[in-house]
Amino acid sequence: MTFRHFTALGERIDRLNTAIGRAASWCALAIVLLGFAVVLLRYVLGAGSIWLQESILYAHAALFLLAAAWTLKEGGHVRVDVFYASAAPRTKAWIDLLGALFLLLPFTLAIAWFSLPYVERSWANLERSRETSGLPLVFLLKTLIPAFALLLALQGVAQIIRALALLSPLPAKRGKGREE
Repeated sequence: MTFRHFTALGERIDRLNTAIGRAASWCALAIVLLGFAVVLLRYVLGAGSIWLQESILYAHAALFLLAAAWTLKEGGHVRVDVFYASAAPRTKAWIDLLGALFLLLPFTLAIAWFSLPYVERSWANLERSRETSGLPLVFLLKTLIPAFALLLALQGVAQIIRALALLSPLPAKRGKGREE
């Protein structure tokens, strides 16, 4: 596998997480509309709906868990900018590389490792809401946890590839017909 293949892999990961993040961003609209419906039902009609309230919780979880990798790609996560903001591009690449290797990937691996038995138990029982009229999809909600870990780990791999491309002494692109 050539370096160009790794760069292409990083770009595919970026596109995947962008698509998933943009799709998940629609959950923000769902949260607002569902919240409005809950308030309208409660204060205008004097009725409540547990499944509507739980839908807000599900949409909130989906928004944050599925859009986290996209946010990382776009540089939207909180970081200590004391050194990073004014650093040279190569220094930023080193920080991104080491941060992904020694912080992000172990963190995502730990989340995946510890969440899988939790999610497996939920799927084995097809876990439902504890509320009688709640949503019967708790097992799907819990599945977002390892999905979050996987998407974030993939984005960490893309970050590592970009950092290595910047730090590499090889030119990023070569002319046609040349071997790499």
